[in-house]
Amino acid sequence: MKNFILFVTLIAILIGCKEEKSEYQLLRDIYKKPTHLWPKPDIDSTVEHRELAIIPDAKYPNGKQPSRGLIELGKQLFFDHRLSQSKQLACASCHHPDQNFTDNRQVSMGNLLQQGKRNAPTLLNLSHNTSFFWDGRAASLEEQVLGPLQNPIEMNTSLDTVVARVNNIKGYRKAFKKELSKDKIDINDIAYVIASFERSLVSNKSKFDFFLHGDKELTESELKGLHLFRTKGRCMNCHNGPHFTDHKFHNIGLSYYGRYYEDLGRYNVTKKKEDVGAFRTPSLRDVMRTRPWMHNGLFDDMDGILNMYSNGMPQPKRKEHQLNDSLFPSTSRLIVKTNFTEEDKKNIIAFLHTISAPSVWILKPELPKE
Repeated sequence: MKNFILFVTLIAILIGCKEEKSEYQLLRDIYKKPTHLWPKPDIDSTVEHRELAIIPDAKYPNGKQPSRGLIELGKQLFFDHRLSQSKQLACASCHHPDQNFTDNRQVSMGNLLQQGKRNAPTLLNLSHNTSFFWDGRAASLEEQVLGPLQNPIEMNTSLDTVVARVNNIKGYRKAFKKELSKDKIDINDIAYVIASFERSLVSNKSKFDFFLHGDKELTESELKGLHLFRTKGRCMNCHNGPHFTDHKFHNIGLSYYGRYYEDLGRYNVTKKKEDVGAFRTPSLRDVMRTRPWMHNGLFDDMDGILNMYSNGMPQPKRKEHQLNDSLFPSTSRLIVKTNFTEEDKKNIIAFLHTISAPSVWILKPELPKE
């Protein structure tokens, strides 16, 4: 009888052990479900819940995809150094295909080796944006294209010079005639064609995309990182949707107001006090391949960035001479201390690697000769 009782007790213990699931198993059960069944993320009541999703295809005006020839023409212009005043710089000089269309520098070098104030962001996945540049000063990709061309620190070219040089190249005249039925090329044509190429640039599918498809499993660290991203980390307050961005502007405490690296960000465009120090939320797609980070490129260590978020980011305090300064910025109230552990940071970084895909492979085009 005693042996029977011991046997039954042992079986009960084994069954109990079998039924008790690890944290990893519990998370797998949660996140193997369709995304609409995932638990609601930890976000502010003012933030729209936009769930993470598989990367979408490029989006084109009026839903009409340009011809392959037109996109190829845009690629040629994108790589053509003759569009710059010195004939030494192209769009691709700061946005290298093999570096996920960044240059992995703090700030880029432009005309006469001058350096700008802001980091060159990736050009991948821009077709879904509604404004462009870190401060959103351009309302379309066409408008964005014209900015670096004219900027004296970047390509330093007059638009008339760009138009004249493109019109003087027989191969371009022939291509514009074929693709746009234009005998005389103007600056709007050039901007449209380059923007069409830029719209076609979409990140490769990442491990996370394949996970959402049900084709790959995330490791324990990656899955815990996903859960932290959606919960304790409060990351989805700003980094949400398929591109991991809300396409909005926030002050995360890095305006360096009144100091050497001061940049008023969105305020320079809107002149609204609430926009002082606000910058576009960058997409986190390919984030681990587009270092250094932030609008000024001052941060090259993701562990350090997570330390800042863990501590609630900089929260500038007024000094005596700033007591009556109406423009003194305030860090977004979406930023709060998260108190990450070392394990938390390791897991979040593991997850960020899952949304960082290898660079899009693009063959450098042969340019038409003058």
